[in-house]
Amino acid sequence: MSIRTFQPGDEVVQAAVFNAAAYRLPGFKAATAEDVRRRVRSRQFDPTSRFYAEEKGQVVGYCVLEPEQGRVSFPWCKQGCESWAEPLFEAVLQSARMRGLTSVFAAYRGDWQPVWQFFTDRGFRRVREMINYYADPVDLPTLISRSKLPISRLQREDVPAIAAMGRGIIRLPESKLENYFFANPYFPAEAFLLLRTPSGVPKAIAIGLESSTYADVKMIDPLAPCFRLGAFGTEGLNTKRVNGLFSFLVADPAEALTAGLALLSEASQEMTEGTVNALAAQCPSDVPYLVNFYTRYFKEQGRFPVWEKTL
Repeated sequence: MSIRTFQPGDEVVQAAVFNAAAYRLPGFKAATAEDVRRRVRSRQFDPTSRFYAEEKGQVVGYCVLEPEQGRVSFPWCKQGCESWAEPLFEAVLQSARMRGLTSVFAAYRGDWQPVWQFFTDRGFRRVREMINYYADPVDLPTLISRSKLPISRLQREDVPAIAAMGRGIIRLPESKLENYFFANPYFPAEAFLLLRTPSGVPKAIAIGLESSTYADVKMIDPLAPCFRLGAFGTEGLNTKRVNGLFSFLVADPAEALTAGLALLSEASQEMTEGTVNALAAQCPSDVPYLVNFYTRYFKEQGRFPVWEKTL
């Protein structure tokens, strides 16, 4: 009996263990070996960050650390092998400490009571919820004199101002933001819109994403713990690509309504000329001005909690 790290071929057994352990939970969706294989093919994949419990040469449980994100998984174990949960999870936390991480987080469906109870019992705090929204374009307000709005595209010299604007929300440090904005394989820098002061200083930023290959917001499970690509606050995380995603930040929360509407108007005009039938959004529950804006102009679909633990 032992705990080891990832080996080629574990994709199949990992999917099987998850399916055997989680199938009774609400909203369960079976995992496939291909789902796992996509993860391990990532350029960021580290085989020493996945831990597997073996009994008599058979994998009976696993637990995952995503070191670039600081995200940890629940220790999934086959029925009758639940005693491996604690040593698997401790192996993940120890790996996080050795890598210099000072905190970790977990995200699962809110109705998976055994899962969130596990994290709560081990000192994790429920720090926020990620709220998912959608909006039909015909229901959005129309701005007058749209052509006169001082909106322009993101420039590299804007990055420090955006980093300051997103402090406490954007997950990446300023040193990594330029690459995130201008060398992102999933969207071009032209997807970002900026609202500026008369002197040209950025006072709000938004993103609008359109791709016919991305998921329809009305067809995905809004309770699933999926961070949406492009939403501010999901930088550096594994994300789900959702067609019509709109997200924004503002320097002065008092201007959120005006700035948000201006950027929403511009982005929706650009996106709905193509394949977008419904807009999507996602924001953290601990940013009041964002919650107030989306609640006013979008419809809430669902939400999922995020737990954190200081190491």
